[in-house]
Amino acid sequence: MNTYRVAQVATAGGPFELVEREVPQPGPCHVRIAVDACGICHSDVLFVDAGVPGVRFPLVPGHEIAGRIEALGEGAQEGGWRVGDRVAVGWFGGSCGHCTPCRQGDFIVCENLKVPGWAYDGGFAECVIAPVDALARIPDALAATDAAPMACAGVTTYNGLRRSGARPGDLVAVLGIGGLGHLGVMFAAAMGFETVAIARGAGKADLAKQLGAHHYVDSTGSAGVADALGALGGAKVVLATAANADAIAATVDGLAHRGELVVIGVSPEPLGISPVQLIMSGRVVRGHPAGTAQDVQDAMAFSALHGIRPMVEVVPLERVAEGYRKMVSGAARFRVVLAAR
Repeated sequence: MNTYRVAQVATAGGPFELVEREVPQPGPCHVRIAVDACGICHSDVLFVDAGVPGVRFPLVPGHEIAGRIEALGEGAQEGGWRVGDRVAVGWFGGSCGHCTPCRQGDFIVCENLKVPGWAYDGGFAECVIAPVDALARIPDALAATDAAPMACAGVTTYNGLRRSGARPGDLVAVLGIGGLGHLGVMFAAAMGFETVAIARGAGKADLAKQLGAHHYVDSTGSAGVADALGALGGAKVVLATAANADAIAATVDGLAHRGELVVIGVSPEPLGISPVQLIMSGRVVRGHPAGTAQDVQDAMAFSALHGIRPMVEVVPLERVAEGYRKMVSGAARFRVVLAAR
């Protein structure tokens, strides 16, 4: 095959178009991946609409990539990688290795983080070139369409919980049952937390229980989210997956003493939280990024062990525009995944 197809956007906010390109060769310490599946993430909007600096057009988005190595650049095999290996690449698409966070071993907050679809062409394509430090091995038990969302949505919720202060038996609440939140509820239950799912409306209660939640809180109810959590003893951790600043702030008074609000839902609006809410009970608010390639690999291994799979809607690469619109509208249940082949 001398050419491959990509779904690209030629201008900021423009339509997707399928284009054929010449197959590239991987450079030193890079590999070429035959893409089997790629998730469509809400963060892709940042790049498609040029909402962050440094976006170049034409743009090929996609940072939830699952596929197979089909070519190795010089030195790539030194990491034990071989042609045919099943790999995933997520939001962490490589690091610079020389900034202060990298020198301290904190690669996910690299000041020059290489996000696929921003730093280089992403996975809305039949193949992609990626550096070896971005590669995570996919367990045999996970299909490509299940592995792809784990590279961003999965690792973000998994890491947000496992790096929190919660321990098995603690009350942990997940705000939002969507693309991130449905995975957060499953991970929380599998980690042994007494799990609370919080969402709008009584209609999601059954889904929450199916995902493993022990309790459900309707955020539109008369009691209010904070009071509902307080009635359960207060949450050790709230994992805020909903991209709504007001909804996130409404959970703070439902935290137990020394409780922790972990924010992973992206919203441009400020959080309406007063210092008094934090100081008097020793509460903590922190943001959490996704995770390194090893974190992605850990999240996939945990998912395979516990039978956790994302709820996905699979569409072929040719229908990328349809899948993207569904994601943006919020109608997807719960991750849209492109099947490249």
